[in-house]
Amino acid sequence: MTNDILLPEALRAALSDWLAHLRALDGASEATIAAYTVDLRRWLVFLTRYRGGEDLSPKAVAAAERSELRAFMADEQGGGLGARSMARRLSAVKSFTRWLSDRVGGDATALLSARGPKYRRKLPRPLSIDAAAAVLETIGDQAREDWIAARDMAVATLLYGCGLRISEALSLTGRDSPLPEVLRITGKGGKERIVPVLPAARKAVAEYVAQVPYDIPREGPLFLGARGGALNSRMIARAMERVRAALGLPATATPHALRHSFATHLLSAGGDLRAIQELLGHASLSTTQAYTAVDAARLMDVYAQAHPRA
Repeated sequence: MTNDILLPEALRAALSDWLAHLRALDGASEATIAAYTVDLRRWLVFLTRYRGGEDLSPKAVAAAERSELRAFMADEQGGGLGARSMARRLSAVKSFTRWLSDRVGGDATALLSARGPKYRRKLPRPLSIDAAAAVLETIGDQAREDWIAARDMAVATLLYGCGLRISEALSLTGRDSPLPEVLRITGKGGKERIVPVLPAARKAVAEYVAQVPYDIPREGPLFLGARGGALNSRMIARAMERVRAALGLPATATPHALRHSFATHLLSAGGDLRAIQELLGHASLSTTQAYTAVDAARLMDVYAQAHPRA
């Protein structure tokens, strides 16, 4: 299905107002806004065609039938859209329809009751405690310069020791050095959280700063690339690829796996799930609860290997 249909001005204005609402009140990230724009555009174009090309008013969209939404889902899935993406697309349509019906009237109950496809959330793939320690110790072994080795170790230590996303670690600036005991991190959707910084992480960053051959501007990036510009996350991914090969780790041992390992190891040590949610910056506890499944799977594996009756 192509998107060559020009939507009526009133509908385009309504879509624009809804996206502005998401930005201002819900704190949605630009990536989320872009994805929802595509989702709603596809729904509105489909609905226009489904109704024979008639110009849709906001009130007509708010009163869309569940059968129309089901036809849309079938059309999208027939085009190869996966279950997870379909679930997000359905969520966008419902959210917009609910918002629109509150403003222009219409009963959206039928459409809002439609259920999306089920999909299995992929479980995080953390490293073992020993493997995580080995990664931190050896990630810089194959770097071409000592300061680059110190840099890679500092970034990896922040991912595993503080649970930062790679984008969050690379967003640190010169004014964050030396690292304080706690960091104020701005994560997805512009949401802020407070993250404790381990002494090992502060030490690793301090050693990198002492060795880096370039000046680190106070307002510029803390972590620099080989030529002095901002460090690209791909460089850390490559460092992980090298250490993965050296240690015989699986392909799932990525920079993000260090963040997964942070959460899983905290949970294994008795960490509170709500506290871990705050440390990771998850908007929903259900996202953090995936780690309980990982921990349960690990316990069952230990049981199967160790119990004489297993």
